[in-house]
Amino acid sequence: MQAVTGESIGRHTRKRLFLVLLAVSLFLTGLLAVGLWVVIFHSGQSLLYKSTVVILVIGVLITVGVAASGLLGIFLTLLRCRRVTILQGPMRVALNLFFPLVCAVGKMLHIDKDLIRSSFIEVNNQLVRAMHMRLHPQELLLLAPHCLQLAECPHKITADIENCRRCGRCPVNSLLQLRDAYGIRVGIATGGTLARALVKKYRPRAIVAIACERDLTSGIQDANPIPVLGVTNLRPNGPCYNTMINVERVKQALDHFIIGADRM
Repeated sequence: MQAVTGESIGRHTRKRLFLVLLAVSLFLTGLLAVGLWVVIFHSGQSLLYKSTVVILVIGVLITVGVAASGLLGIFLTLLRCRRVTILQGPMRVALNLFFPLVCAVGKMLHIDKDLIRSSFIEVNNQLVRAMHMRLHPQELLLLAPHCLQLAECPHKITADIENCRRCGRCPVNSLLQLRDAYGIRVGIATGGTLARALVKKYRPRAIVAIACERDLTSGIQDANPIPVLGVTNLRPNGPCYNTMINVERVKQALDHFIIGADRM
């Protein structure tokens, strides 16, 4: 069986998949709230019970309304390729709060979860690009997973990337070459805890993150409100083992942020 790679998933993913599922999720949540409202006023429950449900329903409808305005903001941003500042809060609600429900709806429709995650990453990346941020190299952090390192290599780099001997047998050497060329900060993470520690240590204004769809999705949400451009890794040997990267895609992500990168 052919190994699944982030590149092959991303190539066939459309941003509209996540957006359609998000719209369906908002509609179903609103429909459920209205249904509860109708049922409660046609039942013989106590006034306290009815009042509690009414408050709950109103809260759900307000949340759906905020997320719906966020969905509108996402559409406008994607269409105009320009940030809609006033709707940034609702957009975060739509993207982060409703993501588990989007996955649940996708599961009911038998849609592969990695396809949904990949679509989410594509939507996020275009929203980040629409911000048109230009940063100095030291304001940018490149985060990569430890599984890029050759599994048989005795020189472990999670504690210190300088332990890499730059033999070229794995992509870590390419990351160091990018670091030297751009003057950026590079961090190698074994998981979300270390990734968060690296973000806290370097305090970047933006992040370019390399990972699988699952880790990228959770990382984008964890880093919020720091913008993250996600680059899915390649997995010719299966997940979390001797993974690879498309260096050109990583370079394009760095070029988007760094001042003067087009002249490098």
